[in-house]
Amino acid sequence: MNIKSLLLGSAAALAAVSGAQAADAIVAAEPEPLEYVRVCDAFGTGYFYIPGTETCLKIGGFIRVQGDFGRDASDWGEGADAVEGFSDWDVFSRAYISFDAKSDTEFGTLTGFAAIEFNADNDTGPGDSRIDVDEAYIELGGLRAGFFYSWWDKGLNGETDSIGENTEFNSIRYVYDAGTFQAGIAVDELQGITTRDNGVGIEGIVSASLGGVSFDLLGGFDTELEEGAIRALLSADVGPGTFQAAAIWASDPNAYWSDSEWSVAASYRFNATEKFAITPGAQYWGDLNDGAGGFDSGDDQWRVGITADYQITEGLASRFTINYTDPDDADEQVSGFLRLQRDF
Repeated sequence: MNIKSLLLGSAAALAAVSGAQAADAIVAAEPEPLEYVRVCDAFGTGYFYIPGTETCLKIGGFIRVQGDFGRDASDWGEGADAVEGFSDWDVFSRAYISFDAKSDTEFGTLTGFAAIEFNADNDTGPGDSRIDVDEAYIELGGLRAGFFYSWWDKGLNGETDSIGENTEFNSIRYVYDAGTFQAGIAVDELQGITTRDNGVGIEGIVSASLGGVSFDLLGGFDTELEEGAIRALLSADVGPGTFQAAAIWASDPNAYWSDSEWSVAASYRFNATEKFAITPGAQYWGDLNDGAGGFDSGDDQWRVGITADYQITEGLASRFTINYTDPDDADEQVSGFLRLQRDF
């Protein structure tokens, strides 16, 4: 056997062994492609598809830093010479985060909404720093059930008016929406609000809007106290701003309104520029609550104030408000706040 034959034979043997070993080699699996987050524009901006589902999720919220100020009753009410300056003030911070999940069904849009507040104060009173469930509800079409803000939470522009009380309940409600006309009814749990018994409240609302004008007529009945309240609210675009007015009447104090037998309020938001707005407002209360469950005090109260809003940049806004309140048989008060808020 010559050298050439030996080399060829050796090469053939090595090739055979290598082929056998290659047949037994472990082959790594190809990585599966990742599913990137897809934008969902079916329900507005900010939604994205939860990977692997047809549910759209929107995460939002804000960070707020606010300083409240007021007058101490012992230093106010005896004339300008007796006032030594702001004696009451408090600063707190709040983080608010919300989760809004939506999907289409054969019964309409299915929504699951939850919002949580994280409040930070200097713990000068019980519960100053706390975690609070702001809202948590399920909605299908026009039907909503859970813990959420009622129609009484809707107020006027600015920070001068007070036209609703106890505005969050565990409730179930239905809203019929015909575009320019809406009507709704709600059943609220009132336990622990006006009494310790199993109170139930019933709300009803009709709303209409046409062009720049809208009108709401709202009623609430507290079955535990067998008392109720009604409220009318008008909003209209006028000139470079929006005019709003409200009127309230109650048969006696109840879960929805207990401040006075009647009240009227108004405000006008003047949009000075795209970033700056000024909102003067006023409210009058007639026949204040006497503190014994009725409107027999014979006292009235009025308030005037102004709110200024400035959009510093996209996502960052400031608000300043100051109000003067003058009740009968009590000291006048000056109060307000300065707020800085980052929305996301």
